[in-house]
Amino acid sequence: MLTKPFLKPHHHYHLPLPLKFNFPHTNNNNNRPSLLSFPTPFSTTPLSYGPSLHKGTIPSQSHSQSLLNQNDAVLHEEAFTRIFHLAALRVPSADCSALENRLRGHLLNWPRIRNIARVPGDDVDPDLAPLINGNGDGDEEEVVKEEERGLVSLRRRIHGKAEGDGDVLSPVLYRDKLAKTFNSRGFVKFRNLAKISRPNRNNRKKKNEKEKVIEGVKRVQKNEFAAVEVVDEDEEEEGGGLRNLLGEEFAKKKWKGSTRLLLLDERYADRGVEDLPEAIKAVLKEYAEKSTTLTFELVRCKLTLFYNYWQMTEILEALLPEGMIVPSAFEIVGHIAHLNLRDEHLPYKRLIAKVVLDKNRPRIQTVVNKIDSIQNEYRTMQLEVLAGNHSLETTVVENGIRFQVDLATVYWNSRLGTERQRLLSCFTQSDVVCDVFSGVGPLAISAARIVKRVFANDLNPYAVEYLERNSVLNKLERKIKVFNMDGRRFIKAMFVSDKAQSITQVVMNLPGEAADFLDAFRGIYKDRPKDGDFPLPMIHVYGFSKAQDPEFDFHERIRIALVEVAVNVNMRRVRLVAPGKWMLCASFILPKSVAFANIADDT
Repeated sequence: MLTKPFLKPHHHYHLPLPLKFNFPHTNNNNNRPSLLSFPTPFSTTPLSYGPSLHKGTIPSQSHSQSLLNQNDAVLHEEAFTRIFHLAALRVPSADCSALENRLRGHLLNWPRIRNIARVPGDDVDPDLAPLINGNGDGDEEEVVKEEERGLVSLRRRIHGKAEGDGDVLSPVLYRDKLAKTFNSRGFVKFRNLAKISRPNRNNRKKKNEKEKVIEGVKRVQKNEFAAVEVVDEDEEEEGGGLRNLLGEEFAKKKWKGSTRLLLLDERYADRGVEDLPEAIKAVLKEYAEKSTTLTFELVRCKLTLFYNYWQMTEILEALLPEGMIVPSAFEIVGHIAHLNLRDEHLPYKRLIAKVVLDKNRPRIQTVVNKIDSIQNEYRTMQLEVLAGNHSLETTVVENGIRFQVDLATVYWNSRLGTERQRLLSCFTQSDVVCDVFSGVGPLAISAARIVKRVFANDLNPYAVEYLERNSVLNKLERKIKVFNMDGRRFIKAMFVSDKAQSITQVVMNLPGEAADFLDAFRGIYKDRPKDGDFPLPMIHVYGFSKAQDPEFDFHERIRIALVEVAVNVNMRRVRLVAPGKWMLCASFILPKSVAFANIADDT
């Protein structure tokens, strides 16, 4: 229990609220309102420390229950509002930062919630506080007189009647006075006053448009996801509260100046003054002894967390039925979030997409889901737009290069960015690269910044169009030669021409079928003399394997395609694309026996 030596009368230290408080908590699992039209019961496992959708109270039970009759595809953000009842120390704003550092271990310390909260309506300009508050000494009558004198002085300064009777003009009035002083050349002190004083018309127009956009939208402080409100601040406990405990001198007094709230740990929410930890009492006592005007107050607060506060996984966990895997990972292509939802997620696909869109704005503007595997010859995916705008054309930045893509007509995989960067590290300035399946050019254009020359090909005419566009966009069109033909035909055409002598690197990134195109390399030099100096290219071919030993399986497929047993291959695993399914990259120098093979002997 606090004693009189701890709270000295001349310190004006008061904790005026009742010792015990009972707040209604609705953590009962059986009475939990459904967030949507399909109920999701709370988990029975012990709740961890910190905020949770399974804790706190719901503001309006009746409103939440009304959600049961609405459309399943509509996400009701109001259903995710939670109220938490906390205790807080109300302290002068000038001392709150230092106190926060001393009491941090006993403060709320919740993610994305500041331990210091503002008290609505009590902010006072520090320069004006002495005029309003007075000196704080003497009896109550003297304080009132001092406040009246301060208000009179303030009014005189505001209305410009202060100069000449001891009080200086406020900075605004002083500037206004100077602004009215001018000579034949213009303003004496502010020659550019007219220019800097008039707001730019464009800025004023933008401000008006912005106000129209946010009109009618509920704004909560500055962050729009949390609000702190003091409850029962002016109520006295039956029997006098701390008045009877500590004496009449500790009765609640009027606050002077701006104050802040130090939100205490949630464990102290229902505790009285005597139950506060000794560490808090010791810190407050130390600060109270340093100042004759320092004031503290214990208050009860209501912390409201809105839909914008909760993370994506927390919202989805509450939305989806218990036990269902929460889809937390997705691929980002420009402004598009690409989901791969399981069959169990499909009934809730639009709700999931809405949450993904809300929690990743403004970076994400469109959410799509792949509805079928890649089966067509152009390697395009069948995508369904679930939320946001319906434009699938976007701009992707990879390795400092911009690529324009349209996911409706071309293929793009951001997850291969690391693999492309690894491959680029193998190229030198003297290399000439032949990209057989280039797509929109993520590798070909990046390689063009390093190597001497790039020959890029793709069967998809839309991909070739974007390849040419991206080459110009990145100012590399002079180093890239673009082709639109079948991969096998492209390989034969390149090595039959005079360009064959310069090609040093061949990339075949079509994992599903690239190994089948290796037979095009048989006999590419059959019409040339074997004793000639022809560089044999390094081939990088990609493929999938579900075998128990994927490296051996992919190596065998390469041998079969080349009709060559002795192929020295450097194999590496790129990534696991599905359970038990690996994507691999095999790099090898084309065997001379394959390059000079007689195709007639194969038949």
